[in-house]
Amino acid sequence: MGDHNNVNLPPGFRFYPTDEELVVHFLHRKASLLPCHPDVIPDLDLYPYDPWDLTGKALEEGNQWYFFSRKTQNERVTNNGYWKAMGIEEAVLSSSGRRVGTKKYLVFYLGESPSGIKTNWIMHEYHLSDSASSSSSRSSSKGRSTKKIDYSKWVVCRVYERDEDDDGTELSCLDEVFLSLDDLDEISLPN
Repeated sequence: MGDHNNVNLPPGFRFYPTDEELVVHFLHRKASLLPCHPDVIPDLDLYPYDPWDLTGKALEEGNQWYFFSRKTQNERVTNNGYWKAMGIEEAVLSSSGRRVGTKKYLVFYLGESPSGIKTNWIMHEYHLSDSASSSSSRSSSKGRSTKKIDYSKWVVCRVYERDEDDDGTELSCLDEVFLSLDDLDEISLPN
């Protein structure tokens, strides 16, 4: 795909997919061997790369990097550290409420396991739900006997560096407006 920082999107468009969009429109299509339009998320073997080395290798939008990788049960070790599961898994639901996937949270540690130093680098690893991945492998095996790769083993990842003062929650525009109204008591208005 070439330069992943220069996504072939019309001017003014940004790549900020929801969890559902990442799973349904990108990961499911990848697992089903269907084309993704736009084809913007690259395949990347994550594990040789530290998170700060993703620029130019993964799709970058703002302070987030996106890429497809092969699902692994092994420890995710890089040159300078390792990704450790936080033990948090969330269901990814479709707009109709059907479970379409799972989002797993990982954090990057510098050094060797288990005595590494926790960093602010976070990875969301998206997996297809069992029903979606089994239907993908069934549909991809029909008429494609020349390829023996099990594409249901793909994950899509979102990596970002969390701010020091970030508590992990995002505020809506209205929340920010209401919070700013609290500051009105401190403002002296002219008489």
